[in-house]
Amino acid sequence: MHPTREVEVVVPPRTSRRAIERLVEEHREWVERRLARLEPVLGLDRPGVVWLGGEPVAPPVGMDVGRWYRREARRRIGSIAAWEGGRLGLRPQSLAIRDQRTRWGSCSSRGVLSFNWRLVLAPSPVLRYVVVHELCHLREPNHSRAFWSLVGDALPGFEAERAWLRRHGHELLAYRPMAGG
Repeated sequence: MHPTREVEVVVPPRTSRRAIERLVEEHREWVERRLARLEPVLGLDRPGVVWLGGEPVAPPVGMDVGRWYRREARRRIGSIAAWEGGRLGLRPQSLAIRDQRTRWGSCSSRGVLSFNWRLVLAPSPVLRYVVVHELCHLREPNHSRAFWSLVGDALPGFEAERAWLRRHGHELLAYRPMAGG
């Protein structure tokens, strides 16, 4: 099942059409349950708009949309990392904006924080949560109880943002900017 809600059936090369149809029918309920869990749809593919902070906005004029998103991501993530890092006493070595297919952020052993540019599509509190999450890895480089306690102290109530990302993250990861929005 792709993040775009498309279902792909992979079978050996000489499988008959009849066998494929039978396989699909046998697994129909499972597929429908999986699709139902992907609801509600954010509608990121709406023509003529781009997304920032969970809201549709007018697309940039005269600029490549992908480049514009990366610039916005660097600006917004950099600002949050500076503010939250200062507040928490956690300073990354540097920040990188990437086009990851499966992750939102990472923290290297050298203190380099990397973030997926698609985070700027999400509501601002979700973006803030991911930045704080990665900043906390500067102190706790794992997902231990101590790490989650640190995140909770830094950002009480973060569970709502984490749940939002679990619920809608597949849509953000599937998003591909089009020219003009």
